[in-house]
Amino acid sequence: MAWTARLSSLLPWRQAPQQAQCTTALSCEPALEAAIADLAQQLKQAGQRGPADLGLVFCSSAYASDLQRFMPLLKQAIGAQHWLGCCGGGVVGTNTEGLAQELEHQPAISVTLLTLPQTQIELFSLNSESLPDLDGSRQSWIDWAGVDPNGGHSMLLLLDPTCTAINDVISGLDFAYPEAQKIGGIAGQHSAQHGSLLIGDDVVDGAVGCLIKGDWRLDPVVAQGCKPIGPVFEIEQAERNVLLRLSHDGEADTPVACLQTILKGLSPEEKELVRHSLFLGVAKTNFQLPSDGAPASGPAVLVRNLIGVDPRTGSVAVAERLRVGQQVQFQLRDAETSRQEQQQLLGQQRSRNAEPMAALLFACLGRGEGLYGGPNGDVDGCRQQFPAVPISGAFCNGEIGPVAGATHLHGYTASWGFLVPNTP
Repeated sequence: MAWTARLSSLLPWRQAPQQAQCTTALSCEPALEAAIADLAQQLKQAGQRGPADLGLVFCSSAYASDLQRFMPLLKQAIGAQHWLGCCGGGVVGTNTEGLAQELEHQPAISVTLLTLPQTQIELFSLNSESLPDLDGSRQSWIDWAGVDPNGGHSMLLLLDPTCTAINDVISGLDFAYPEAQKIGGIAGQHSAQHGSLLIGDDVVDGAVGCLIKGDWRLDPVVAQGCKPIGPVFEIEQAERNVLLRLSHDGEADTPVACLQTILKGLSPEEKELVRHSLFLGVAKTNFQLPSDGAPASGPAVLVRNLIGVDPRTGSVAVAERLRVGQQVQFQLRDAETSRQEQQQLLGQQRSRNAEPMAALLFACLGRGEGLYGGPNGDVDGCRQQFPAVPISGAFCNGEIGPVAGATHLHGYTASWGFLVPNTP
């Protein structure tokens, strides 16, 4: 699918400026050579004009054993100045007819070619085995990444599942590049003896990404897919990631006792969800319960897994470090809640910038058919707000996106990046 934006008109004697363009292709050919030939033919038919500035490629793990010869073959067939991508647990792509699909259990390769005038794209590949000191200077992290932060407003970040200290990598890049909105995910696992990340001609592990500067940017939308149950509590006692006591309206009790009280007011369907889809929303800033029943898990709340319960003390272990005084609220996740929350967030994005040139989706492996009961749950939701936008991306082992001004690693989340003009 090709999308073109005319940037300006010029006087007759001046050379026409380069136009922004997004061209996409999607192939399900099981043989690598056939898939690449199919992609190249699709892009040619779609009207791709010369080499693109950035080629994004996402492939399913069915091609894992061929990854080391994948990029040289792809670059020979398809022209782009920079190449970046990963092997995923599934693929999101858009074919030349504009049909966007989530392909989870079959061979698939998605290619997106972006021509972005007046935009600088700076790629980086990082060795996670030698991180700078977390208490060191910002400059040490900039030197490690090797990319000048000046003017960088967006960052696409992909990590290998074998990457060590994933949260430290994300926090360090946030420290080094505070002005850059970051989206991405952790690539899919496979059994081949090499990494899952694609950059230039190479297959690597660690982390890869690109810093974007200039006239185009990525707007992040993080859809965590939960609804709150019960009141907003304040943490009265916690040790690291273990929640010991909660308080509400001057009364304090253990987390398990608080949850048992909440259960009394739930419907049978909600009580069933508590058995397998219960989470905790951890506030990064203070929040209020919505008056209209809308989800409270907006940009101020980080949804985290409950990873253990001690029935003797009533304490709960959470996949997040906690502190006394922090606000928390129990959350439930189901397909309908996920649809509603995503529509709300994508509707807000549409009101800010109605016509993106492209959309990137990094969705948890726990979403897709497993959550929605059928294919294309997240893609179809996006299509309701943006009927023609080309969508590409991957199913990930963890999703990267901002919450309350800081970048976090998420689970069960759809992390979107919408490519829009970088206007005030």
